[in-house]
Amino acid sequence: MERRDFIRLSLTGVGAGIIAPQALAGAEQQATISSDIYYTKTSPGRWSGKVATHLPTIEVTKEAGKTIVKVVTPHEMKGYEHYIVKHVLLDKDYKFLDEHLFNPLEDKVPLSTFTLENYSGDIHALSLCNKHDLWLNTANVYRP
Repeated sequence: MERRDFIRLSLTGVGAGIIAPQALAGAEQQATISSDIYYTKTSPGRWSGKVATHLPTIEVTKEAGKTIVKVVTPHEMKGYEHYIVKHVLLDKDYKFLDEHLFNPLEDKVPLSTFTLENYSGDIHALSLCNKHDLWLNTANVYRP
């Protein structure tokens, strides 16, 4: 191998070593947002017949300068046999904000109320069913 070819191949290898990890990191980030981890209205996966009873609904209202977020899952609470385990509220970057755990023997409706202060942007609500996995819905909070 000639010296010039060696240098050219070495520089190509260095360039690929810099660019490839960044490209793979972007692909990896997209792969983590997958319907194999959670389900949505547009991507219900193996639970396509369960959207109506498992997708959480989100209602956003403003009261006294605060944002009230109500999350309800239109799902029955049949004791420990079949119930919604909890609701989790995430910010626009999918970071934890709050959660509400349900007692399937006492709670008749899976309804959670969260209060946010000084927040605007998307919020994500997760609803976890003990039989039909994790469901995600998104709403937007506008600052007045």
